[in-house]
Amino acid sequence: MLAPYANQPSQARGQRVYEEESAFRSCFQRDRDRIIHSSAFRRLKHKTQVFVEHEGDFYRTRLTHSIEVAQVARTIAGALRLNTDLTEAVALAHDLGHTPFGHVGEDALDALMRPYGGFDHNAQSLRIVTSLERHYAGFDGLNLTWATLEGIAKHNGPVVAPLPYALSAYNADHDLELETHASAEAQVAALADDIAYNNHDIHDGLRAGLFAEDQIAQLPIVGPAYAEVDAQHPGLDSYRRRYEALRRVFGAMVADLIDESRHVLAKAAPADVQALRALGRPVIRFSDQMWAQLKDIRGFLFTHMYRAPEVMEKREKVTRVVNDLFPIFMGDPLLLPQQWHPEVLACGTDAERARLVADYIAGMTDRFALQEHARLLGDDLVQELMRAT
Repeated sequence: MLAPYANQPSQARGQRVYEEESAFRSCFQRDRDRIIHSSAFRRLKHKTQVFVEHEGDFYRTRLTHSIEVAQVARTIAGALRLNTDLTEAVALAHDLGHTPFGHVGEDALDALMRPYGGFDHNAQSLRIVTSLERHYAGFDGLNLTWATLEGIAKHNGPVVAPLPYALSAYNADHDLELETHASAEAQVAALADDIAYNNHDIHDGLRAGLFAEDQIAQLPIVGPAYAEVDAQHPGLDSYRRRYEALRRVFGAMVADLIDESRHVLAKAAPADVQALRALGRPVIRFSDQMWAQLKDIRGFLFTHMYRAPEVMEKREKVTRVVNDLFPIFMGDPLLLPQQWHPEVLACGTDAERARLVADYIAGMTDRFALQEHARLLGDDLVQELMRAT
């Protein structure tokens, strides 16, 4: 039932370390399951998207976001006759490398790591699944298939020089063909991410009171969705009205992506996976009209949510956490947990020590980063953040 350009498990490039095939799961199902059972995936529970972990249980975390992305991606992949298991694996892994405090933490860590090759959360996701997860007797990492690693590394498109450190270091030994577009499955995972965060950031922003429904009713896609709900369900209570409208927004984005991608794929007619990669352009895409409307929505969210004064005040405080912790651990890396000490002692250069410290900080949850900051500096940023809420 799969399209000829979909990834077939029977034709998949194998793992770096040979393992016998499972009697019950395809190689892509095994990849997905190993990602779900990884320590990095569990830590996403306490890594937030826009808000800080203490601000409430309602707001999305990286974990709930990844699950939502995987659900959307699996639906789209099924409609396009792509491999749903590979799509789901890439979707579930796409945020594993995120730091505490979302993009704020990433920006701070990247600035601190600039003398040592920088920091990039996509590259860090690859580093986690190929090296930092250490549970199996026969290998470091999760020993995922080539297609899943490729999807994690370049689901947002080809990666060009200068390569992030983690990608460059790994690709030197295991070529992921970074200069080409990834599989259609990975492309689906990338745009499912856009669909998920555009919708749930509207929902979370409304919940936080950063903007009101009469403001978003002026937005494309969103306004017509509210009008349709009001016409079909007059007098609906505000919570149900919001939910009904936003699920229509969700549906409109998914339907557009499926319809446009079907058209692109039918016109290109790639004979197989390699032919699809050789096209030199993405095959999973929104229509031009939908893409323009999404830009308007993202512009609204940037102004009214990501750069809202109350959010920016918290950004400054949580940036301080990363900026304070990094030099402390660089100055005395033996402050890292005991199990990290053999690697600390093996570090021969400042760059190696900095990469180890970055691995440790990037793996922290919001909660643990604040706890470590309080332990090492004796202050209580949580109280400051709560007063700013």
